[in-house]
Amino acid sequence: MSYVIGVDIGTQSTKALLMSTNGAILDQASAAYQVDQPRPMWAEQWPDVWLDAVYEAAALVVARSKVPASEIKAICVSSLYGGSGIPVDADIKPLHPCLIWMDRRANDEVEWVRQNLDLDQLRRITGNGVDSYYGYTKMLWLKRNRPEVWALTRYLLPPNSYVQYHLTGELAVDHSSAGNIGGVYDIGARAWSKPMLEALGIAPELMPARLVESSEVVGGLLPKAAQRLGLNPGTPVVAGGVDAAMATLAAGVIEPGNHVAMIGTSMCWGFINQRTDAGHGLISMPYVHNGAEDIYIFGGAITAGASVSWFRDQFCAQEKQAAVLLSGIDVHELMELEAAKTPAGADGLVFLPYLMGERSPVWDAKASGAYVGLTLFHTKAHLYRAVLEGLAFALRHNMECGQQGAVRLDPELIVVGGAASSDLWMQIIADITGYPVLTIEQEVEAPLGGAMLAALAIGEIDNLAQVRDWRTLRSRAHPNPANKAIYDRMFEQYCEIYQALKPCMHALNRR
Repeated sequence: MSYVIGVDIGTQSTKALLMSTNGAILDQASAAYQVDQPRPMWAEQWPDVWLDAVYEAAALVVARSKVPASEIKAICVSSLYGGSGIPVDADIKPLHPCLIWMDRRANDEVEWVRQNLDLDQLRRITGNGVDSYYGYTKMLWLKRNRPEVWALTRYLLPPNSYVQYHLTGELAVDHSSAGNIGGVYDIGARAWSKPMLEALGIAPELMPARLVESSEVVGGLLPKAAQRLGLNPGTPVVAGGVDAAMATLAAGVIEPGNHVAMIGTSMCWGFINQRTDAGHGLISMPYVHNGAEDIYIFGGAITAGASVSWFRDQFCAQEKQAAVLLSGIDVHELMELEAAKTPAGADGLVFLPYLMGERSPVWDAKASGAYVGLTLFHTKAHLYRAVLEGLAFALRHNMECGQQGAVRLDPELIVVGGAASSDLWMQIIADITGYPVLTIEQEVEAPLGGAMLAALAIGEIDNLAQVRDWRTLRSRAHPNPANKAIYDRMFEQYCEIYQALKPCMHALNRR
């Protein structure tokens, strides 16, 4: 029997999955960490935190499974979108924390791009727009605000590329990670864009020359890395890609039609197209399967699970204490007990989940969170339900934009990520979007996509259609027509509230 490992470096934890190449899951493990936020709207992480977490989680599944190292044929490492990339010197030593996808500090650089570049050309070449979400604006922030770091920088590496270098000694960037940077990648040519790099003032040499497919072997495990993982030296390490696309692959999406919402720290809703969609405000990158032809189009809320975590940590001390005392009960289950009893629409309360600005489709780094409609009647349960509803409204907002450019979308929505554990949230999503909701029975996400790519890369399977049965989709929620009618009216208000509050949000954001 042969086995593979899928590893995904997330924003708040790294997860590893060991499974056989006939689809049996043997073990899963995770290693947690925190995002550094030294100032409001900043979000950064040192890469060795990720590297240590990969070693910890992957070594744990190897040790616990007791599978002989000789039978583990490959490991695939995917990751969060690394924003600026990790600035490293000629010895691949990190010079500065990575400004991750959540970071919103590059507002001045966004304005510079808008004033100095041809934005139509930018969209035409890269398939993407301009915002402080994109890595190329974060790169410009480093250049302008950390010149001592920029002067020593040899490469800017995505998180999975950095880890793969330490595992193999090889430098490579997968096409999905390159495309998600925006600004510097020619999505038509599937190559770095020298004209755009020149226009931005970013030296092409800072981009690693080797671009690879997500299913390509980057290199073999070095002896020291193999020893730490409990694997054999030379074990193939597969490129992987950006976590949202990898989670979409895990759901079995290999052709246009299927669409998936990955709801973890952030929310990413995406589908496959063969043309870009910047005109509708979404993000484009090569897909992690058939990436030479297929494009992964997605949009999403910048704080999804992060909004839930914020509410839990600020307002749910009692529930957190009770969860500790009640063995086997998750704090979020306690938070939902009363919220589930409140009516759809939280009795007229709307939450805007823009706690770190917002990505698509509003693209506003200065947007901020808000409760609107709050009265003395409302309780903590109303407030929490409104958070879940606000995030579902953000999902619908992206879906309505994406539908304009999609070739077709299936009549069901697949949801993956931590949110899938919540029956209440799945029902709210069905009611607000109007789509029946399916989830993955195995409760695995991007690491499963990594395991699929690892098996493909080493020839254990001939094509990904063979591994669709590695996951089982199950029905979780169907739209309630009465609730849908309420939410249709509230969605109009959700969109109008942002437009009405936008001037105030921007005025308050001046620091």
